[in-house]
Amino acid sequence: MKILIISILVSLMVGSSSTETKVYKPYVLGTKTSESLAVATQNISAMLVKQGFTIEGVYKPTWDSKRTVICVSSKNLIKAAQQIGGLAGFASVLRVGITQNGAEVEISYTNPYYWGNAYYGSKYPKVEAEYIAVNNAFIKTMKSYGTYTGKFYGSAKGVEEDDLRDYQYMIGMPQFDDVVVVKDFESYAVATAKIDANLKAGSTIFKKVYDIQIPGKNLKLYGIAILGEMGEKSFMPKIDIGNPKHTAFLPYELLVKDDKVYMLHGRFRIAVSFPDLTMATFSKIMSTPGDIEKVMKLVCK
Repeated sequence: MKILIISILVSLMVGSSSTETKVYKPYVLGTKTSESLAVATQNISAMLVKQGFTIEGVYKPTWDSKRTVICVSSKNLIKAAQQIGGLAGFASVLRVGITQNGAEVEISYTNPYYWGNAYYGSKYPKVEAEYIAVNNAFIKTMKSYGTYTGKFYGSAKGVEEDDLRDYQYMIGMPQFDDVVVVKDFESYAVATAKIDANLKAGSTIFKKVYDIQIPGKNLKLYGIAILGEMGEKSFMPKIDIGNPKHTAFLPYELLVKDDKVYMLHGRFRIAVSFPDLTMATFSKIMSTPGDIEKVMKLVCK
């Protein structure tokens, strides 16, 4: 009888582990170094390329000299975006944050599993193999640079996989596909030409960090630094209040799909990046989603 009871308990334990709920956090602290911010940026960039990543852009926020963001893509991220198409273009770039914290420089990155589930939703299983490859490439990059920390952060408890695939901060708040249509154009070619011209002309309000065309698709993703009084320096210090820093939240994206230009709603993009923010903190940046939309409209003007 005792053997039978033990057998049943073991079976229940195995069954429980096989259906264990997956929980993800938005960022990973990859490694730390005593090198300077500039040297660390140069070295980690080289190692990212060695592991198959493409450096799409490097961004140093003007409001904080202790941060740098490296925006990366890869053949796996591109393949996933090509396979699903449409708004999946937003998922074609991930980000590495390099942050000076006292005597150390912390190198973090956007957790591929978190962002893959958040952006692909129910379609994520179709591209999961690509994200496993991306995750492994990030780990190899960090290990080649120093001791791999592998600390997940950005949320105390994390977000369960099912909730992440259908994420909204609370009932009534936007989800991933509740995008803002920034502008309609006559065609994809006209849209990208106008945005390219505006970004090339330069502005005190916005700056191009990167652009990436998805091969075989009318999809082009732009990373846009938001400058000026209503930009990043206005809202980031109010929401990025913990450690490690959410440097890899930046920059904001603009997606051209066919003849329309889209941005992720601020109340989704900010919330999914900072899922533990309280309503009291959100109330301090009530105007930010609208301010971001105003800047993106100027990019398309």
